[in-house]
Amino acid sequence: MSETAATPEILSRFGPGPEPLGLPEGAPALPWLKALRNEARARFAAAGLPTPRQESWKYTNLRPLEKLEFAPVTGDAVSIDSLPSLLPKGQAARRLVFVNGRYRDDLSSGGALPEGVEVCSLAEALTKGASDLAGDLGRIASNGVAQPMLDLNTAMMSDGLLLRIARGVRLELPIEVIYLGAAPDAPQAFHPRSLIVMEPGSDATVVEHHDGIGAGAYFANHACEVRVGEGAALRHYTVQAESNQALHLSNLHAEVGAGGLYDSFVMARGARLSRREARVRLAAPGAVCHVNGVYMMRGEQHCDNTTVIEHLAPETTTREVFKGVLDERARGVFQGKIVVHPDAQKSDGHQLSQALLLSDTAEIDAKPELEIYADDVKCSHGATAGDIDHEALFYLRARGIPESAARHMLIEAFLSDTINSLAAEGLCPALISSVGHWLSDTAEGDAP
Repeated sequence: MSETAATPEILSRFGPGPEPLGLPEGAPALPWLKALRNEARARFAAAGLPTPRQESWKYTNLRPLEKLEFAPVTGDAVSIDSLPSLLPKGQAARRLVFVNGRYRDDLSSGGALPEGVEVCSLAEALTKGASDLAGDLGRIASNGVAQPMLDLNTAMMSDGLLLRIARGVRLELPIEVIYLGAAPDAPQAFHPRSLIVMEPGSDATVVEHHDGIGAGAYFANHACEVRVGEGAALRHYTVQAESNQALHLSNLHAEVGAGGLYDSFVMARGARLSRREARVRLAAPGAVCHVNGVYMMRGEQHCDNTTVIEHLAPETTTREVFKGVLDERARGVFQGKIVVHPDAQKSDGHQLSQALLLSDTAEIDAKPELEIYADDVKCSHGATAGDIDHEALFYLRARGIPESAARHMLIEAFLSDTINSLAAEGLCPALISSVGHWLSDTAEGDAP
């Protein structure tokens, strides 16, 4: 039990009463949902907030979260003049917008979808009494591992994305989901929950954009469950650009069936403190996952990427590459574990962490791990950290390129390798542009 373990009163700090989804009066009773919430509430009340004494939280301290007092969520009252977007106009099959964890129909848009595609807010589906969600919601993430922040999300979940693609259906255009955080008067805490179910042979792309409005502090505690059926493919791309005073935590749980593909990418450049924990289970022969990302941090920002990939069946494949750029007093964390179970012969796993440290006070803590219980596998891992290549910098400067521009070129090239590997080519320009904006902000901060 952690130092913050206490009584159920600890839950009252992070959200309203027992039904945070705010289902309208007259909505059908869902005993399975109530039981799911109560179990999660009990586990979180017993464990409390995780601390660095726990191995998986060794490098990330949630002390800033303990100091905040949260006001009731006011997502509906927040006025929005314009929306951030990662996709060109007309390139999204459907756009869903959530403000402080609550769906905003007035800001969302989209046209007709193919038969067999269900896209809506989780609260809407539960209001209709979607009892068929009981087999997936809260069950994909059920793996017996203590995860207090996931339990907090389950107990307090406040709406989110529901996407279900029927057998054999291919969605040509991406689904775009925009999560906006705002704290107009006082800090707020919200807990969006997403569920994505890909039936056998289906295909889709989901693009998430997490952004902030204003400069106030808020706590965004996200969770997402993904089930990829036999031969299905899901490309799941995320940009985390929260406000500078925000705290952003994210839990991802994915299960991939035979011959299925889960292709994940995350870019992190916002939030005072952020942590993304991804757990993927390759549950049947031929399952494949790509778990990649880039992060750019400066000032006193803290970014934690923690992953656990489990090979449970033969001939399964993992490709995992994270690249980071850290400046000033920023701190990055990479904890990556690939576990190959005894029955997972002929598994192929590769894991790599690379970081550029642009100042003497920046810090990276990297802990790549392989845990192998099979004897016929091909697995590798590695981690590197260091400054910009000074020979390459000299080469560019010798050809008349100013030092600042040359440094930016090298940083952009370092990150672009991972970004350009994305299957959704239409997304790459927005991500490269995001890198350019971050570098421009760095240059402005260095100007006299």
